[in-house]
Amino acid sequence: MAIKPLVSVLIPSFNAERWIGLAIHSVLTQDYPSIEVIVVDDGSLDRTVEIARRFEGRTVKVITQPNGGAPVARNTALAHAQGDYIQWLDADDMLGPQKISMQMKRSERVADDRTLLSCPFFTFYFRTEAAKLFSSLLYQDLTPSDYFFVKFNYDTFLQPATWLVSRHLTEAAGPWWELRSADDDGEYFCRVVAASNAVSFVPSARTFWRVGNSGSVSWAWRRSGRDLEALFQSTARCVEHYRKFEVTPRSQAACLTFLHRRLTLFYPESPELVDKTRKLIIELGGTMMLPILSPKYQYIQKMFGTGIAKKSQFFIRSARTRFERSWDLFRAKTSEAHDRIRTLTMTGE
Repeated sequence: MAIKPLVSVLIPSFNAERWIGLAIHSVLTQDYPSIEVIVVDDGSLDRTVEIARRFEGRTVKVITQPNGGAPVARNTALAHAQGDYIQWLDADDMLGPQKISMQMKRSERVADDRTLLSCPFFTFYFRTEAAKLFSSLLYQDLTPSDYFFVKFNYDTFLQPATWLVSRHLTEAAGPWWELRSADDDGEYFCRVVAASNAVSFVPSARTFWRVGNSGSVSWAWRRSGRDLEALFQSTARCVEHYRKFEVTPRSQAACLTFLHRRLTLFYPESPELVDKTRKLIIELGGTMMLPILSPKYQYIQKMFGTGIAKKSQFFIRSARTRFERSWDLFRAKTSEAHDRIRTLTMTGE
Protein backbone atom coordinates (compact mmCIF):
# COMPACT_ATOMS: atom_id res chain seq x y z
CA MET A 1 0.00 0.00 0.00
CA ALA A 2 1.17 3.53 -0.78
CA ILE A 3 2.15 5.62 2.22
CA LYS A 4 -0.51 8.21 2.96
CA PRO A 5 0.53 11.86 3.37
CA LEU A 6 0.91 12.83 7.02
CA VAL A 7 -1.72 15.22 8.42
CA SER A 8 -0.72 17.34 11.42
CA VAL A 9 -3.66 18.20 13.68
CA LEU A 10 -2.72 21.29 15.68
CA ILE A 11 -4.65 22.02 18.90
CA PRO A 12 -4.04 25.24 20.86
CA SER A 13 -5.50 24.99 24.35
CA PHE A 14 -6.22 27.28 27.29
CA ASN A 15 -8.09 26.16 30.43
CA ALA A 16 -9.77 23.41 28.40
CA GLU A 17 -9.82 20.56 30.93
CA ARG A 18 -13.51 19.99 30.26
CA TRP A 19 -13.09 19.56 26.51
CA ILE A 20 -9.52 18.63 25.58
CA GLY A 21 -10.10 14.89 25.94
CA LEU A 22 -13.04 14.98 23.55
CA ALA A 23 -11.11 17.06 21.01
CA ILE A 24 -8.12 14.67 20.99
CA HIS A 25 -10.42 11.64 20.93
CA SER A 26 -12.19 13.02 17.84
CA VAL A 27 -8.80 13.06 16.09
CA LEU A 28 -7.60 9.65 17.24
CA THR A 29 -10.85 8.06 16.00
CA GLN A 30 -10.44 9.44 12.47
CA ASP A 31 -10.56 6.76 9.77
CA TYR A 32 -7.52 8.32 8.09
CA PRO A 33 -4.39 6.33 9.07
CA SER A 34 -1.57 8.89 8.95
CA ILE A 35 -2.05 11.56 11.61
CA GLU A 36 0.04 13.34 14.23
CA VAL A 37 -1.49 15.48 17.00
CA ILE A 38 0.31 18.45 18.53
CA VAL A 39 -1.32 20.06 21.55
CA VAL A 40 0.12 23.41 22.65
CA ASP A 41 -1.08 24.49 26.06
CA ASP A 42 -1.04 28.28 26.36
CA GLY A 43 -0.46 28.65 30.10
CA SER A 44 -3.58 26.90 31.40
CA LEU A 45 -4.32 27.12 35.12
CA ASP A 46 -6.45 23.98 35.26
CA ARG A 47 -5.89 20.27 34.44
CA THR A 48 -5.66 20.71 30.67
CA VAL A 49 -2.02 19.57 30.45
CA GLU A 50 -2.54 16.65 32.81
CA ILE A 51 -5.46 15.35 30.76
CA ALA A 52 -3.77 15.94 27.39
CA ARG A 53 -0.68 14.03 28.52
CA ARG A 54 -2.78 10.95 29.19
CA PHE A 55 -3.04 10.67 25.39
CA GLU A 56 0.65 11.41 24.78
CA GLY A 57 2.59 8.83 22.80
CA ARG A 58 3.79 8.10 19.29
CA THR A 59 0.87 10.00 17.72
CA VAL A 60 0.23 12.75 20.28
CA LYS A 61 2.74 15.37 21.48
CA VAL A 62 2.00 17.92 24.22
CA ILE A 63 3.91 21.22 24.45
CA THR A 64 3.53 23.84 27.17
CA GLN A 65 4.30 27.55 27.05
CA PRO A 66 3.50 30.75 29.00
CA ASN A 67 0.26 32.43 28.03
CA GLY A 68 0.71 34.36 24.79
CA GLY A 69 -2.67 34.12 23.10
CA ALA A 70 -4.21 31.81 20.52
CA PRO A 71 -2.12 32.93 17.49
CA VAL A 72 1.13 32.46 19.44
CA ALA A 73 0.05 28.95 20.47
CA ARG A 74 -0.90 28.13 16.88
CA ASN A 75 2.46 29.30 15.58
CA THR A 76 4.22 27.15 18.19
CA ALA A 77 2.22 24.13 17.06
CA LEU A 78 2.96 24.87 13.41
CA ALA A 79 6.71 25.10 14.15
CA HIS A 80 6.61 21.51 15.47
CA ALA A 81 4.36 20.08 12.74
CA GLN A 82 5.87 17.48 10.39
CA GLY A 83 2.79 16.91 8.24
CA ASP A 84 2.19 17.34 4.54
CA TYR A 85 -1.18 18.84 5.45
CA ILE A 86 -2.29 21.01 8.36
CA GLN A 87 -5.58 20.59 10.25
CA TRP A 88 -6.43 23.27 12.83
CA LEU A 89 -8.64 22.34 15.77
CA ASP A 90 -9.47 24.41 18.85
CA ALA A 91 -9.47 22.47 22.11
CA ASP A 92 -13.23 22.74 22.63
CA ASP A 93 -14.20 21.66 19.09
CA MET A 94 -14.39 18.26 17.40
CA LEU A 95 -13.88 16.61 14.03
CA GLY A 96 -16.35 14.26 12.42
CA PRO A 97 -14.85 10.73 12.08
CA GLN A 98 -14.36 10.99 8.29
CA LYS A 99 -13.39 14.65 8.15
CA ILE A 100 -9.77 14.19 7.17
CA SER A 101 -10.19 11.12 4.95
CA MET A 102 -12.92 12.75 2.84
CA GLN A 103 -10.84 15.85 2.25
CA MET A 104 -7.69 13.87 1.51
CA LYS A 105 -9.59 11.86 -1.11
CA ARG A 106 -10.57 15.13 -2.76
CA SER A 107 -6.97 16.29 -2.54
CA GLU A 108 -5.80 13.17 -4.38
CA ARG A 109 -8.31 13.80 -7.17
CA VAL A 110 -7.48 17.49 -7.49
CA ALA A 111 -3.70 16.87 -7.41
CA ASP A 112 -2.87 20.53 -6.74
CA ASP A 113 -1.29 21.44 -3.41
CA ARG A 114 -2.38 25.06 -3.85
CA THR A 115 -6.03 24.02 -3.69
CA LEU A 116 -7.56 24.74 -0.28
CA LEU A 117 -10.03 22.19 1.11
CA SER A 118 -13.15 23.23 3.05
CA CYS A 119 -16.26 21.56 4.47
CA PRO A 120 -19.49 22.36 6.36
CA PHE A 121 -19.58 22.79 10.12
CA PHE A 122 -22.20 22.22 12.81
CA THR A 123 -22.71 24.26 15.99
CA PHE A 124 -23.36 22.62 19.36
CA TYR A 125 -23.18 23.22 23.09
CA PHE A 126 -22.61 19.76 24.61
CA ARG A 127 -24.30 17.15 22.41
CA THR A 128 -22.95 16.69 18.90
CA GLU A 129 -26.02 14.58 18.11
CA ALA A 130 -28.07 17.77 18.54
CA ALA A 131 -25.69 19.91 16.48
CA LYS A 132 -27.17 22.29 13.92
CA LEU A 133 -25.74 22.92 10.47
CA PHE A 134 -24.37 26.44 10.18
CA SER A 135 -25.76 27.90 6.98
CA SER A 136 -23.23 29.59 4.70
CA LEU A 137 -22.97 30.59 1.05
CA LEU A 138 -19.31 29.53 1.28
CA TYR A 139 -20.42 25.89 1.05
CA GLN A 140 -19.39 25.53 -2.58
CA ASP A 141 -16.32 25.36 -4.80
CA LEU A 142 -14.94 28.88 -5.14
CA THR A 143 -12.21 30.87 -6.79
CA PRO A 144 -10.25 33.03 -4.32
CA SER A 145 -12.00 36.14 -5.68
CA ASP A 146 -15.44 34.59 -5.25
CA TYR A 147 -14.58 33.48 -1.71
CA PHE A 148 -13.74 37.04 -0.69
CA PHE A 149 -16.81 38.47 -2.40
CA VAL A 150 -19.18 36.03 -0.69
CA LYS A 151 -17.50 36.41 2.72
CA PHE A 152 -17.51 40.21 2.61
CA ASN A 153 -20.82 40.79 0.87
CA TYR A 154 -22.93 38.28 2.80
CA ASP A 155 -21.23 38.49 6.22
CA THR A 156 -20.42 34.78 6.48
CA PHE A 157 -17.39 32.68 7.42
CA LEU A 158 -15.96 29.20 7.84
CA GLN A 159 -14.86 27.99 11.26
CA PRO A 160 -11.07 27.21 11.47
CA ALA A 161 -11.45 23.43 11.74
CA THR A 162 -13.30 23.24 8.41
CA TRP A 163 -10.10 23.83 6.48
CA LEU A 164 -7.44 21.33 5.45
CA VAL A 165 -4.33 23.13 4.16
CA SER A 166 -1.34 21.71 2.33
CA ARG A 167 2.13 22.39 3.68
CA HIS A 168 2.96 24.30 0.49
CA LEU A 169 -0.04 26.58 0.89
CA THR A 170 0.57 27.00 4.63
CA GLU A 171 4.12 28.19 3.99
CA ALA A 172 2.96 30.54 1.23
CA ALA A 173 0.43 32.17 3.58
CA GLY A 174 2.93 32.71 6.41
CA PRO A 175 2.44 32.42 10.20
CA TRP A 176 -0.51 33.59 12.25
CA TRP A 177 -0.45 37.28 13.05
CA GLU A 178 0.32 37.32 16.77
CA LEU A 179 -2.34 39.78 17.89
CA ARG A 180 -5.19 38.82 20.21
CA SER A 181 -8.18 39.53 18.02
CA ALA A 182 -11.73 38.26 17.73
CA ASP A 183 -10.96 37.74 14.06
CA ASP A 184 -7.44 36.32 14.12
CA ASP A 185 -8.65 33.26 12.18
CA GLY A 186 -10.53 35.46 9.68
CA GLU A 187 -7.38 37.41 8.90
CA TYR A 188 -5.23 34.27 8.71
CA PHE A 189 -7.51 32.39 6.34
CA CYS A 190 -7.93 35.46 4.15
CA ARG A 191 -4.17 35.13 3.57
CA VAL A 192 -4.44 31.40 2.98
CA VAL A 193 -7.24 31.85 0.45
CA ALA A 194 -5.36 34.70 -1.25
CA ALA A 195 -2.36 32.35 -1.69
CA SER A 196 -4.46 29.50 -3.07
CA ASN A 197 -5.48 28.57 -6.60
CA ALA A 198 -8.98 27.51 -5.58
CA VAL A 199 -11.22 26.48 -2.68
CA SER A 200 -12.64 22.96 -3.03
CA PHE A 201 -15.70 22.23 -0.89
CA VAL A 202 -16.13 18.67 0.44
CA PRO A 203 -19.73 18.24 1.71
CA SER A 204 -19.15 14.73 3.12
CA ALA A 205 -16.57 16.04 5.64
CA ARG A 206 -17.79 17.83 8.75
CA THR A 207 -16.62 19.55 11.92
CA PHE A 208 -18.33 20.55 15.17
CA TRP A 209 -17.91 24.05 16.60
CA ARG A 210 -18.73 24.39 20.29
CA VAL A 211 -20.51 27.72 20.88
CA GLY A 212 -21.19 29.62 24.10
CA ASN A 213 -17.92 28.54 25.73
CA SER A 214 -16.38 31.63 27.33
CA GLY A 215 -13.32 29.75 28.59
CA SER A 216 -11.83 28.70 25.26
CA VAL A 217 -8.56 29.84 23.74
CA SER A 218 -10.56 31.71 21.11
CA TRP A 219 -12.26 33.85 23.80
CA ALA A 220 -9.14 34.76 25.75
CA TRP A 221 -8.68 37.93 23.67
CA ARG A 222 -11.78 39.45 25.29
CA ARG A 223 -9.93 40.00 28.55
CA SER A 224 -7.03 41.91 26.95
CA GLY A 225 -8.62 45.39 26.97
CA ARG A 226 -7.45 45.91 23.36
CA ASP A 227 -10.10 43.81 21.69
CA LEU A 228 -11.72 46.49 19.52
CA GLU A 229 -8.40 47.89 18.29
CA ALA A 230 -7.22 44.37 17.41
CA LEU A 231 -10.49 43.69 15.62
CA PHE A 232 -10.11 46.86 13.56
CA GLN A 233 -6.57 45.91 12.57
CA SER A 234 -7.73 42.44 11.52
CA THR A 235 -10.55 44.01 9.51
CA ALA A 236 -8.19 46.41 7.73
CA ARG A 237 -5.83 43.55 6.88
CA CYS A 238 -8.68 41.44 5.45
CA VAL A 239 -9.62 44.30 3.13
CA GLU A 240 -5.97 44.69 2.14
CA HIS A 241 -5.65 40.97 1.31
CA TYR A 242 -8.71 41.13 -0.95
CA ARG A 243 -7.59 44.27 -2.77
CA LYS A 244 -4.12 42.90 -3.48
CA PHE A 245 -5.48 40.62 -6.18
CA GLU A 246 -8.84 42.15 -7.13
CA VAL A 247 -9.77 45.81 -7.54
CA THR A 248 -13.09 45.93 -9.36
CA PRO A 249 -16.47 47.60 -8.76
CA ARG A 250 -17.63 44.29 -7.29
CA SER A 251 -14.75 44.01 -4.82
CA GLN A 252 -15.07 47.69 -3.89
CA ALA A 253 -18.77 47.29 -3.08
CA ALA A 254 -18.11 44.12 -1.07
CA CYS A 255 -15.34 45.81 0.95
CA LEU A 256 -17.62 48.76 1.74
CA THR A 257 -20.37 46.39 2.89
CA PHE A 258 -17.85 44.54 5.08
CA LEU A 259 -16.55 47.76 6.65
CA HIS A 260 -20.03 49.08 7.39
CA ARG A 261 -20.92 45.83 9.17
CA ARG A 262 -17.74 46.02 11.26
CA LEU A 263 -18.49 49.69 12.01
CA THR A 264 -21.46 48.48 14.07
CA LEU A 265 -19.00 46.85 16.48
CA PHE A 266 -17.06 50.11 17.02
CA TYR A 267 -19.89 52.64 17.17
CA PRO A 268 -20.45 54.45 19.51
CA GLU A 269 -18.02 52.91 22.02
CA SER A 270 -14.80 53.84 20.20
CA PRO A 271 -14.85 57.20 18.34
CA GLU A 272 -11.21 56.72 17.35
CA LEU A 273 -11.93 53.42 15.59
CA VAL A 274 -15.06 54.88 14.01
CA ASP A 275 -12.85 57.60 12.52
CA LYS A 276 -10.30 55.04 11.26
CA THR A 277 -13.09 53.03 9.66
CA ARG A 278 -14.52 56.19 8.08
CA LYS A 279 -11.13 56.94 6.51
CA LEU A 280 -10.95 53.43 5.06
CA ILE A 281 -14.45 53.79 3.63
CA ILE A 282 -13.55 57.14 2.04
CA GLU A 283 -10.34 55.65 0.57
CA LEU A 284 -12.53 53.06 -1.15
CA GLY A 285 -14.73 55.77 -2.61
CA GLY A 286 -17.63 55.26 -0.24
CA THR A 287 -19.54 57.42 2.24
CA MET A 288 -19.81 56.36 5.86
CA MET A 289 -23.32 55.64 7.10
CA LEU A 290 -24.13 55.25 10.78
CA PRO A 291 -24.93 51.66 11.77
CA ILE A 292 -28.50 50.44 11.51
CA LEU A 293 -29.29 47.47 13.72
CA SER A 294 -31.65 44.64 12.82
CA PRO A 295 -35.36 45.59 12.62
CA LYS A 296 -36.27 44.22 16.06
CA TYR A 297 -33.83 46.67 17.71
CA GLN A 298 -34.37 49.71 15.50
CA TYR A 299 -37.14 51.10 17.74
CA ILE A 300 -34.79 51.03 20.75
CA GLN A 301 -32.07 52.58 18.59
CA LYS A 302 -34.35 55.47 17.55
CA MET A 303 -35.62 56.07 21.08
CA PHE A 304 -32.46 55.61 23.15
CA GLY A 305 -29.50 55.55 20.75
CA THR A 306 -27.26 52.90 19.27
CA GLY A 307 -25.34 52.22 22.49
CA ILE A 308 -28.44 51.22 24.48
CA ALA A 309 -29.81 49.25 21.53
CA LYS A 310 -26.56 47.27 21.24
CA LYS A 311 -26.58 46.52 24.97
CA SER A 312 -30.18 45.32 24.70
CA GLN A 313 -29.25 43.13 21.75
CA PHE A 314 -26.29 41.66 23.62
CA PHE A 315 -28.36 41.00 26.77
CA ILE A 316 -31.16 39.25 24.88
CA ARG A 317 -28.82 37.12 22.82
CA SER A 318 -26.74 36.21 25.88
CA ALA A 319 -29.85 35.23 27.83
CA ARG A 320 -31.03 33.01 24.98
CA THR A 321 -27.60 31.38 24.70
CA ARG A 322 -27.46 30.72 28.47
CA PHE A 323 -30.90 29.11 28.40
CA GLU A 324 -30.13 26.93 25.37
CA ARG A 325 -26.77 25.93 26.82
CA SER A 326 -28.29 25.01 30.22
CA TRP A 327 -31.02 22.98 28.56
CA ASP A 328 -28.51 21.13 26.37
CA LEU A 329 -26.34 20.40 29.43
CA PHE A 330 -29.39 18.94 31.17
CA ARG A 331 -30.13 16.76 28.13
CA ALA A 332 -26.47 15.68 27.99
CA LYS A 333 -26.48 14.65 31.66
CA THR A 334 -29.56 12.52 31.15
CA SER A 335 -28.35 10.85 27.96
CA GLU A 336 -26.94 7.33 27.79
CA ALA A 337 -23.60 8.67 26.57
CA HIS A 338 -23.05 10.95 29.57
CA ASP A 339 -20.82 8.58 31.54
CA ARG A 340 -18.55 8.06 28.52
CA ILE A 341 -18.36 11.81 27.84
CA ARG A 342 -17.55 12.52 31.49
CA THR A 343 -14.72 9.98 31.39
CA LEU A 344 -13.16 11.56 28.31
CA THR A 345 -13.51 15.14 29.44
CA MET A 346 -12.28 14.77 33.00
CA THR A 347 -9.77 11.92 32.82
CA GLY A 348 -8.70 11.56 29.21
CA GLU A 349 -9.01 7.79 29.50
